[in-house]
Amino acid sequence: MNTPSELKYTKDHEWIKIEGNTATIGITDFAQGELGDIVYVDVDTVDDEISGGDVFGSVEAVKTVSDLFLPISGKVTEFNSALEDQPELLNSDPYGEGWIIKLEIAEDADHSELLSAEEYQALIG
Repeated sequence: MNTPSELKYTKDHEWIKIEGNTATIGITDFAQGELGDIVYVDVDTVDDEISGGDVFGSVEAVKTVSDLFLPISGKVTEFNSALEDQPELLNSDPYGEGWIIKLEIAEDADHSELLSAEEYQALIG
C-alpha cells in the first residue's frame, strides 16, 4: 500500500499536501482500491468556502458512490479537469495526476485531525 510520508491523511481516506496556504487534495491508494474502477468524479464546490469535514464532491465507482470530505477548511479554487475525461487517474495515480482539488486554506483551519503516514497506515491496518 502506497502511503507517501510527505502527505497528511484523514480517517475518511483523503490525502492532503500543504504548500504555503494552498492544499492539494485527493483520495488515498487504499480508498481507490476499496472503491474499484472509478468511472466519474463530481465536484461542484469550486469557488465555495467549505468547513473541514464537509462534503466537497463525490466519486462514482462501478458499484458505489462515495462522498469526498474536505480535510481542512478553506476555499475550493480548482478542480482537476483531467478527471472529467479520465476518472481512472484516481485508480492509476491517486497521489499524482489523480489529485482532485486545490484549496486556499482558511486562516483558522484546524490541522489537528490530520494523520501522519504512519498513523494512517495504523488506521487501515
